[in-house]
Amino acid sequence: MADKEPIREIKVTGDGSHTLYLPEMEEHYHSHFGALTESEYIFINTGLRYCKGDKLRILEVGFGTGLNALLTAIEAGEGKKFIHYYSIEKYPLASKVIASLNYGELIGKSAVALFRSIHSAPWNKPVNVTDFFTLKKVKGDMTTDALPGIFDLVYFDAFGPDKQPEMWSDDIFHRIALASRPGTVFVTYSAKGRLKRTLLANGFDVEHLPGPPGKRCITRAIKR
Repeated sequence: MADKEPIREIKVTGDGSHTLYLPEMEEHYHSHFGALTESEYIFINTGLRYCKGDKLRILEVGFGTGLNALLTAIEAGEGKKFIHYYSIEKYPLASKVIASLNYGELIGKSAVALFRSIHSAPWNKPVNVTDFFTLKKVKGDMTTDALPGIFDLVYFDAFGPDKQPEMWSDDIFHRIALASRPGTVFVTYSAKGRLKRTLLANGFDVEHLPGPPGKRCITRAIKR
């Protein structure tokens, strides 16, 4: 039997940006203190801007609303970085949900059109969204699907380990490690002790950084 499509409700977070709420899991896609603030801080400030070089391959675990992809595409254009972005998502959003999200309007800088381009890109096929941002969205399952190639940066944005423990298994982090080179950067909002131990066991040096509003700390790890 196919998995049932979950119900998603749009919620306004503390900075005015939208997130989605899953009643069945009692889980939000982003922090209720600010979806835009959280994504910008964790994945752009402590992840993308920390990476050196002007050509990067990024793995995103959990495409979700596409907010991380949008912010990355904007940063790529502003910083003249050539980014190949690979994102895997088991439950892509319905078009009516996407159309209701307000990230483009809040960000500006032609972000409305860019957000539409990201979501209109076909699944399972690489698309040159801009001159600096190539996107491949994969409709798949991170717990079973193989990862292609080696990545320079990993955005780990799955639901929390208490809600989706299968996404935080030793096997998944082992496969991420195999898809990482020395110096690959890994960032996530979680700072659980078990996560740190798993990353250390898979060849990463781990540091806890101050978090965005509402979160005491987050994790950044570098592959040894």
